[in-house]
Amino acid sequence: MAKILILAALPEEGDALFADAGVKDDSPFAVRRLTAHGHDLTIAISGLGKVNAALAAGMLGGDADLLLMSGTCGSLGAAPGAYWLAEAVQHDYGANEPGRFRRYRAGEWPIGEAGEAHFAAMPDPGLGLPHARIASGDSFVACPDAAADLKSLGATLVDMEVGAVAQVAARLGKPWAAIKAVTDEANGDSADDFHGNLARAAHSAGREIERLVAAI
Repeated sequence: MAKILILAALPEEGDALFADAGVKDDSPFAVRRLTAHGHDLTIAISGLGKVNAALAAGMLGGDADLLLMSGTCGSLGAAPGAYWLAEAVQHDYGANEPGRFRRYRAGEWPIGEAGEAHFAAMPDPGLGLPHARIASGDSFVACPDAAADLKSLGATLVDMEVGAVAQVAARLGKPWAAIKAVTDEANGDSADDFHGNLARAAHSAGREIERLVAAI
């Protein structure tokens, strides 16, 4: 039996996970605890952004065997649907230099030669989902120019949390995985598209997370 922490940024994303199951507590992260597929699960709502995600992962993930994240994301050219996030990079961590911004792996010195900036997820157990690299940062991307810049990192998806959860997992020496589903195309229509597609995408990711838990 594994202890698994599952994080979601928004209540809509968390409620789509093992709906109506578990016992709630009064923590700041609206925690639900339940047993499913032979595993002890803790489901928590972190709140938006890297700081909230890292705080929740750090506070709740200490005794977990695995850190997961479920929810929604923007597309940087990826087709609609749910994705296994094989890699995560924090697009707003690095060094401002004359005429450019150089990305480094979050937590490492942003000085000198820049190496690979991404964190790698645990191996895919065979869910059959398309794989993607996600770029995470503390901004909602609703601009084609900004989206094009993020594509230069090899990312095809964008969000505000997964990269931070991946960094916490690396610091704690724990495996991590994330599944997110697309709500918008990181352009001028993104705000309306996000709200219009939030429930559908949250449930799409939630179903795949439930499949993942069953496969572990």
